[in-house]
Amino acid sequence: MDRAYDIVIRNGLVFDGDGGAGLEADVAIADGRIAAIGRIAGCGREEIDAKGKIVTPGFVDIHTHYDGQATWDARMQPSSWHGVTTVVMGNCGVGFAPCKREDHDRLIKLMEGVEDIPFPVLAEGLPWNWESFPDYLDALAERRFDADIGAQLPHAALRVFVMGERGAEREPATADDIAAMRALAREAMHAGALGFSTSRTLNHRTSEGKPTPTLTAAEDELSGIAMGLADAQCGVLQVVSDFADLEAEFAMLRRLVEKSGRPLSFSLLQNPLDPAAWRRQLELLEEANRAGLPMKAQVCGRPVGLLFGFELTMNPFSLHPTWRALANRPFKERIEALRDPAVRARLLAEAPDESGWARRVNAWDRLILMGETPDYEPVREQSVAAEAARRGATPEEVALDHMLANGGRGMLYLPFLNYAEGSLDPAYAMLLHAHTVPGLSDGGAHVGMICDGSFPTSNLTLMTRDRHRGPRVDLAHMIRMQTRDTAELLGLYDRGRIAIGFRADLNVIDYDRLHLHAPQVAYDLPADGRRLIQRADGYTATILAGEITYRDGESTGALPGRLIRGARPAPVAIAAE
Repeated sequence: MDRAYDIVIRNGLVFDGDGGAGLEADVAIADGRIAAIGRIAGCGREEIDAKGKIVTPGFVDIHTHYDGQATWDARMQPSSWHGVTTVVMGNCGVGFAPCKREDHDRLIKLMEGVEDIPFPVLAEGLPWNWESFPDYLDALAERRFDADIGAQLPHAALRVFVMGERGAEREPATADDIAAMRALAREAMHAGALGFSTSRTLNHRTSEGKPTPTLTAAEDELSGIAMGLADAQCGVLQVVSDFADLEAEFAMLRRLVEKSGRPLSFSLLQNPLDPAAWRRQLELLEEANRAGLPMKAQVCGRPVGLLFGFELTMNPFSLHPTWRALANRPFKERIEALRDPAVRARLLAEAPDESGWARRVNAWDRLILMGETPDYEPVREQSVAAEAARRGATPEEVALDHMLANGGRGMLYLPFLNYAEGSLDPAYAMLLHAHTVPGLSDGGAHVGMICDGSFPTSNLTLMTRDRHRGPRVDLAHMIRMQTRDTAELLGLYDRGRIAIGFRADLNVIDYDRLHLHAPQVAYDLPADGRRLIQRADGYTATILAGEITYRDGESTGALPGRLIRGARPAPVAIAAE
């Protein structure tokens, strides 16, 4: 029998990424591209029965931190477990290129502090076979992955490369400094960078507690770099900011876009310190877009939450003397000691630290007992305080017992950003705004504290199917947002849609069975480093460039992923429509 195609997906409910209702159809793949859609008579060398399942474009995650992992690992997990076929790294102004030899440790300490990736992991894992940003891209281009990878030029690395100690200490950039950064930004875009990123938040600090070098960078510096992108006529701008002076900060971002003509996106979340500020940010975003400025906000469909446990970076007893005496012992020894009645009594008797950090960690009425099936819109009745009241115990006792469960691997969850009112209604409103895209997963980062690389899955499960405390997002709309919309924001017009001629990046998903498991810890980083991972059921197949990379959530070993160099046009037939 003639095998006309490489793969044919049969009888699936196809969501093409344009936001329309799903249609039952077959999808044929040949030579890494979508070759036919509809009722297909020809056979494939491989056939996938998608009856009762949905077929989507591969997800495009535009906000990750795989900058280090991509240099030593072929698999961009956890993201690739969650239907992600394209990851974009170099966000938030942090990364490892350009970098002079004498600044290796400086950039590692910055990434360690900002993104919670331990120094030993990066020190052992990074090969440092580059200095310039084009060198870094060349090194990545030699590697193979289970997802396509795009990189952005990080401001902190650029600033330190040009200014040295002055840049690290946040001294103002001179005219010569700015000219040099502009030239290097232009060079990076020509070499294939997808954009430039910067951080203007006090939350981003080195592991030594110093603010990120870009925190107070002046407008002339940012404008100069943005003009480097304008010189190259390509690239996007990505910003994370505290928006401490919201009106002035947003006006400055507008001026960057007005002057350079380059698109810009910024991180948008509900901050518990100013729970209503996100609404004003969206108003300003609307005004900018009405003025013709290509600006977007990156949002997410669940809280950004902190995880606590005895195997993780922090736990509610981290500042107690008893825990400090145990913290550097092997994990099993720690847990055995904590099960000792005398150690337990001593730990529970110690007064809690009164620092702001401790008050956050010990917010018993907001700390949630993480179960095997995570609840990302929990209520107070699920809190440690509520469970303590039901048991007639103290919150400390409940927290200790839960973290000692499952071999000492029990976790507590603190919904932080996007959850000031105990509801995901703000996240829902942000997702439905005309000028937002899903982002902020931080895949590859926060290895001992946050596990949000699973955002693409929870966007589908929680926000389109399972939410019961508020309205849900239409499934077709959500699929469009995390495929076509995210791809096009970065100028990747060759993916994110199921249409003839487009890249064959696809997911076959058993939507009714799609299920997100609780985070767990794996010890698979360089230097035996540990990291949080999170798996899901329901991904029947993930296909990248026409090759099946995952079957039922397990890697096939195929590594068709490549470095993406620069924007990608739509297929000629589509572009001509």
